[in-house]
Amino acid sequence: MPLPLIYHDDYSPPFPEGHRFPMEKFRLLRDHLVDSGLTRDADLLRPDICPANILALCHCPAYIERYLSGELSHEDQRRLGLPWSPELARRTVRAVGGSLLATEQALHHGLACHLAGGTHHAHYDYPAGFCIFNDLAVIARYLLESGKAQRVLIFDCDVHQGDGTARLLADTPDAITVSLHCEQNFPARKADSDWDIALPRGMGDSDYLRVVDDSLNYLLPLYQPDIVLYDAGVDVHRDDALGYLQLSDAGLARRDEAVLHHCLGRDIPVVGVIGGGYDKDRHALARRHGILHHSAARVWQRLGLG
Repeated sequence: MPLPLIYHDDYSPPFPEGHRFPMEKFRLLRDHLVDSGLTRDADLLRPDICPANILALCHCPAYIERYLSGELSHEDQRRLGLPWSPELARRTVRAVGGSLLATEQALHHGLACHLAGGTHHAHYDYPAGFCIFNDLAVIARYLLESGKAQRVLIFDCDVHQGDGTARLLADTPDAITVSLHCEQNFPARKADSDWDIALPRGMGDSDYLRVVDDSLNYLLPLYQPDIVLYDAGVDVHRDDALGYLQLSDAGLARRDEAVLHHCLGRDIPVVGVIGGGYDKDRHALARRHGILHHSAARVWQRLGLG
């Protein structure tokens, strides 16, 4: 069977022209993966909307209701940086459902990738940094509460620290938060992840990949998680508008394959989400995000998964 890939047409709702957040990248990513022959649209798995009770494992019910009904305060709108619409609200809960579906597929097959996700700045009762609900934290709590996992490790390689994830899971000892991020970057006030690996501006492929290898060689045997949630942010790329690191396309591919091999080589299932990425050339950005899915497909084939 093919690598499980999760997508929904809700992911790129109508959006203001020229907005800083590249909302069309999800649709363009789907188009790229189809056009490159990696998948067919008919083979993509379509998720349901995430139920409110699962969102409430990590988020205040009143906040969930405020957001879905379009009643965020002016301050919350400013923190979020996205214009509210009913289509965006539906997209938001659909995308968390997509990460949940990817998780179920990974538990069954060993590996699955989402064409969205990685909204790691969302907090308990307010949004931040283009993130409304925190899919990584919600999935971790869902897995632990349902008994589908006894220990979850989040390996967050977005260039920005996963501050929302760290705070939401601070009192959940069996959800291990690891953030590999550029030290001098958003957010200005960092949270305390279980492991914060702060990287200097300008770091390139070889040094970055050494940190990834060293981190996973230490952390995976230490915690022996039942599943890894991998945030494969591409804002570490040298051409990213908000990044400050210097990875190449080849470096991204090597990073993604390294993470997957470290986990799958220890029989640990992996869920891949795409995380951050910002570029005025939206087609180039979609291809950059697609590096995760192409890398995962190569590993899937090499290891004979499914």
